[in-house]
Amino acid sequence: MGSIEINSDNFGSEVLESSVPVLIDFWAPWCGPCKMIGPVIDELANEYSGRVKVCKVNIDEDAALAQQHGIVSIPTLILYKDGQLAAQKNGAAPKHDIEALFKNLI
Repeated sequence: MGSIEINSDNFGSEVLESSVPVLIDFWAPWCGPCKMIGPVIDELANEYSGRVKVCKVNIDEDAALAQQHGIVSIPTLILYKDGQLAAQKNGAAPKHDIEALFKNLI
């Protein structure tokens, strides 16, 4: 299934109303560390399909959504569970650290 591009228009339906935890990757095409973890994010999206929804927000295309979440550095990973902010991690991280954000919630 892969990751889902989200923006201000579909944030409510894709994230806040999701029945499964949602991992959001705030990124930009010019960000080196974002490119490093991009394949890991996609891998997790496929591995946890149906149990965790993995979404991406391009901060260049939706600066308002990034600002709303207080994103000051990228990559930033945010986890929502039941429409509430559950966890946040800044910077590039290995796969097991990213998995740890949601593993105990599924």
